[in-house]
Amino acid sequence: MEILNNNFMMGECKGQKTVDGEQIPLVLHPQQDDQRSLGTLVASLKENKAWFEEKLLRNSAVLLRGFDVRDAEGFNDVVEALGWDDIRYVGPAPRTHVYKRVWTANEGPLSEFIYYHHEMVLIKEFPTQVILFCEVPPPEGGETPFVPSFRVTERMLEEFPEIVEEMEEKGLRYTFTAVSKNDTSSMRGRGWEDAFGTSDKLEAERRAKALGMEVEWLPNGGATTILGPRPLTRVFPKRKGRRMWFNTLVGMHGKAISSATMADGSEIPADVVKRCGEIIEDESIQFKWEKGDILFLDNLATLHGRRPSLPPRRVLVATCK
Repeated sequence: MEILNNNFMMGECKGQKTVDGEQIPLVLHPQQDDQRSLGTLVASLKENKAWFEEKLLRNSAVLLRGFDVRDAEGFNDVVEALGWDDIRYVGPAPRTHVYKRVWTANEGPLSEFIYYHHEMVLIKEFPTQVILFCEVPPPEGGETPFVPSFRVTERMLEEFPEIVEEMEEKGLRYTFTAVSKNDTSSMRGRGWEDAFGTSDKLEAERRAKALGMEVEWLPNGGATTILGPRPLTRVFPKRKGRRMWFNTLVGMHGKAISSATMADGSEIPADVVKRCGEIIEDESIQFKWEKGDILFLDNLATLHGRRPSLPPRRVLVATCK
């Protein structure tokens, strides 16, 4: 292992890739056995905050492995050590608050694949960092694959330059239908009342508008949210000018409860969407969770998802501005 500073040394994990000269994810282990404790890790992160942030920007993902982080309380200490502001999750995934800044990850059925996405990509304010903690590793499956988003843009421009630029120029329009009450039998079963934090429809409309979406109410008590136009790609500061595939086109196109079209209503060719999905999968990075792992993802640079899993599996999450 390569010693990076007095606190961490670089390791490896199965499934990692070298992308544009950088290891993704960057795997950090304690340099010595007596540096494994939670207290030492928290102190190290506070001491090396600028260094750690630079590594996360450069590598897009950092995996802390081999530290003695056991539960939500310890995970919350790690999150707070870096001093990043909290951001409340808004979206369709059913989640439960666990402790302070810590929530369960998507509680939808473990048998289902959660498609690759940037967290909260469709609303005006989205997290910069998504931090995941493995409290109970699954016996089989259950990986959290992630994708360097700029690679998707590069490959889509190589294969479909005209349609990519048309989508970029027009923007995208999405719709999503939400139930009234939470349905944990679905990975997108979060009810609109929980999502907007109110059962008052007028207040829900006001909050939706603040997030950049419109609401249409359905006879069954559910709601359809309408979002758009939204960009196809984004370029964020400090990320080498890379053009990120910052959308949820593949995940929402042609689904039973969602749609994705160009903002003017033009349909997006199904073969283009299908090929985009193949590219995303081809560029994905897989690793097997180990107990106590903490994975930091640059949400502006990576899409992430969840593989089907055998139970039990318990992964917790915190999102930061």
